[in-house]
Amino acid sequence: MNFAKEYSRKLVSADEAVKCVKSGDHVLYGEFVMNSQLLDAALARRKEELFDVKVRTTTCPFAPQVVLSDPEQEHFIYTDVHFSAASRRLHDKELCYYAPLTYHEMPSWYTSVGIPVDVAMLMVGPMDKNGFFNIGVANSITPYIARKAKIVIAEVNKSVPRCLGGNLETLHISQIDYLVEGDNRPLIQLPEIKPTEVDQKVAEIIVNEIPDGGCLQLGIGAMPNAIGAMIASSDLKDLGVHTEMLVDSYVDMYQAGRITGKRKQLDKEKMVYTFAMGTNKLYDFLDDNPVCASFPVDYTNNPYVIAQNDNVMAINNAIEIDLFGQVCSESSGVRQITGTGGQLDFIFGAYKSKGGKGFICLSSTINGPDGNLVSRIVPTLPPGAAVTVPRSITSYVITEYGMVNLKGKSTYERAEALISIAHPHFRDELIKKAAEMKIWRRSNRIV
Repeated sequence: MNFAKEYSRKLVSADEAVKCVKSGDHVLYGEFVMNSQLLDAALARRKEELFDVKVRTTTCPFAPQVVLSDPEQEHFIYTDVHFSAASRRLHDKELCYYAPLTYHEMPSWYTSVGIPVDVAMLMVGPMDKNGFFNIGVANSITPYIARKAKIVIAEVNKSVPRCLGGNLETLHISQIDYLVEGDNRPLIQLPEIKPTEVDQKVAEIIVNEIPDGGCLQLGIGAMPNAIGAMIASSDLKDLGVHTEMLVDSYVDMYQAGRITGKRKQLDKEKMVYTFAMGTNKLYDFLDDNPVCASFPVDYTNNPYVIAQNDNVMAINNAIEIDLFGQVCSESSGVRQITGTGGQLDFIFGAYKSKGGKGFICLSSTINGPDGNLVSRIVPTLPPGAAVTVPRSITSYVITEYGMVNLKGKSTYERAEALISIAHPHFRDELIKKAAEMKIWRRSNRIV
């Protein structure tokens, strides 16, 4: 195959490429910062010609034009399977829907369950001499979408870093139907979130639990950033990485000499991840870097793959937790905040890992709408709250007041443990509620 000739044959404008979309089609956008704003805008321009087009994405960091141009949802119906802040705002306006998932199972939606993909609209890096396009910082389910789609459209963007595998980190020109050359706009960068004093306290507790040679998984947010900064300035040795999301703090830890991966049992000396979101510091670090290995999510997030490394330290945030140990990390009542993501995958996988620990981290309180403190350790989750980690799976829980392990504990022991790390202002009321729910013994020690 003459790749240059094939490239020229498939090269069209964005408006020409999206003409393949028909009313009723299922259109899959890219994932995370690999969503194509160019192709989205072109599809939105066809609004009046199309009806009931179902658009789906994974964590689109911007509000798509197909949504903004069609507030009545007569033409496009939009679903995000792991919300961004932009998707959350659209959901509040009833313009975005959520699809519950267990992240490591998501490829099976397309290989086994039969979720249709009529058109995939992806972003890729430039073609190499062998006819391959790198899929950049979002491996995740992108390879499976591309293989399932009847038609694949790819925006070629020279700003996409060349992320090495791993596995399935490229698409061949033979897998792509239309190529569109964009304006090479830089990848979207995440704003830095400054850790609070509470974040720092929680981070201190966690860092003291991490052994030399521990294998790290960090979630997103200020608290993981604080943990990464502390690790970078610590004397920890030979840490490994097997994570869902790669963020800037991994760069800091690697450059500080904390990460070597030498003690990993699986993918030794590789920083394994399925997607990356951060700043240009991270994207530049990933470009052509053989220490980083991009894999699809059914590998990175498979609990039985995770467990093959020893001392997995899985660190994730939560919105609230009830006295039974049910963790809600994705909604506030019925309001969707984010998605399950890989939290359940990694909490379960870390528990199966020799020496591993799965941490659920949260500040003990949050400011309510009226400005008053609200406890994030609650008697029961509110109606509509999604259980991200069931009580049977929850193990370590940390607030600024300490750490408890719920594994093996009865309901009254769980209540006692969780109340011991709640804000002191709320402990008496939590004890009262626990007694009403018959999960408090009179012989319990005073917390």
